[in-house]
Amino acid sequence: MGRIVHVNGDFLPEEEARIPIFDRGFLFADAVYEVTSVLRGRLVDWPGHVARLKRSLAELAIPMPRSEAELLAIHRELIDRNRLGEGVVYMQVTRGVADRDFAWEAGMTPGLVLFTQARPLIDNPAAARGLRVALMPDLRWARRDIKTVQLLYPAIAKMRARERGCDDAWLVEDGLVTEGTSNNAWIITRGGEIVTRDLSSAILHGVTRAAILNIAAALGLKATERPFTPEEARDAAEAFTTSASGFVMPVIEIEGTPVGDGRPGPVTQRLRAEYIQRALESLT
Repeated sequence: MGRIVHVNGDFLPEEEARIPIFDRGFLFADAVYEVTSVLRGRLVDWPGHVARLKRSLAELAIPMPRSEAELLAIHRELIDRNRLGEGVVYMQVTRGVADRDFAWEAGMTPGLVLFTQARPLIDNPAAARGLRVALMPDLRWARRDIKTVQLLYPAIAKMRARERGCDDAWLVEDGLVTEGTSNNAWIITRGGEIVTRDLSSAILHGVTRAAILNIAAALGLKATERPFTPEEARDAAEAFTTSASGFVMPVIEIEGTPVGDGRPGPVTQRLRAEYIQRALESLT
């Protein structure tokens, strides 16, 4: 027997889980999601994730499927039932079920699916070796600030990056880096300035991104929110990505060019360690 999952109010073995074929998340990718990390059996950055969920749903005019308290209780019960010490909880909210039509019906009941994935987060081997990233055109839709399940192009970009011997891709639009396939992109200039793209509809408003900006300020490090070019990235002293499950992940090579000395940089490692420490001190 595999994991216990949650589907529309029911906890059941994953082998028995079913969703209707007319769910608009299945037919139209009419759905949003959140991935919340778990350390020591408790949730990381839960307030940020539920706040972003509410924002994404509001942008698509999908009502909250449950109250914040109920969603938290479901997360905790899934963690307990699956005895998850470290990993993630995936939550997906769809607009609901109706016969296939581009126009949706008023008053639909949202669909809700959650499941867990066990994986090493603190001792992730990629954090020790660093990531190699390729550069690819950003061909996604224009509302990347909404965390929808429309992830086909990011998946294609990641697979093409792997075919080229890289771990991931950074996406480029109008000569500027937007973000990674599933993470926010950062560089540290040779002058010590930490740079990540400013918030807009062009990028996801990362929960971990916000935490790292706060940590940088607390440590007295200069951080700037602005776009940067692939050329700036190649010339950077350090580079890294941030995401809910990756935390802070060093980037050691961009499109075949080593970043700095080609190893995880000291500032990146400091930010990762500080983030993990603070996460452990504020688990939900």
